[in-house]
Amino acid sequence: MLTSQKHVFWNALLLTLFVFAAGMFMGFMIENWRTGEIASLSQESELQLLDVRVQNDVFSLSQLNCERAVEENILFGDRIYEESSLLTKYDEASRISESIKLQHRKYDLLRALFWVNSIKLREKCSASFHNVVYIYDYNNPRLDVRAKQSVFGNLLGELKQKQGNKIMLIPFAGDNELSSISTLMSLYNVSEEELPVVLIDEKIKIREMESLAQLEGYLV
Repeated sequence: MLTSQKHVFWNALLLTLFVFAAGMFMGFMIENWRTGEIASLSQESELQLLDVRVQNDVFSLSQLNCERAVEENILFGDRIYEESSLLTKYDEASRISESIKLQHRKYDLLRALFWVNSIKLREKCSASFHNVVYIYDYNNPRLDVRAKQSVFGNLLGELKQKQGNKIMLIPFAGDNELSSISTLMSLYNVSEEELPVVLIDEKIKIREMESLAQLEGYLV
């Protein structure tokens, strides 16, 4: 009887260890897949943004083709918006590992560079689109900040869906210790302590947001 009980115990233990190991392995594989997907997306975005910037430099050798440049910028802006939504889903669905944080920082730099490019286009071409920059707290935000960012994200998503190409929605983290982003934030008087913040056309800073109508009122 004692031998039988020991046998059952060891079988249960081995089964538990197997299930635990299988779960760890699956988690590792899923995490690696998500990291690879993010890396692939960021590389594609990096190439496209570089293409847009080189194209603008080529135009500057003669005369900037504003219509073409704005059109390409809008297309890239749409891609940035779609990929930011996907990146958010990956962040919410998994434990945020160091590899995902690294890819996120790379994405933040691409978006910041895209913002600078959009500012230049609006100035040189008198483009009619609006820059809507959303700077948020990424690393361990407090519960109240997380709830606030959820409201901001939903309203900005509704704004993008309604306004389409009329706005460049550019989201990025403001607390990832990137000097270029810190410099941009300082330039427009945004500190990490007050995140999340929305900047519209580099002139209007929004810290509280209640409705879609409120946002649309700034797009004049």
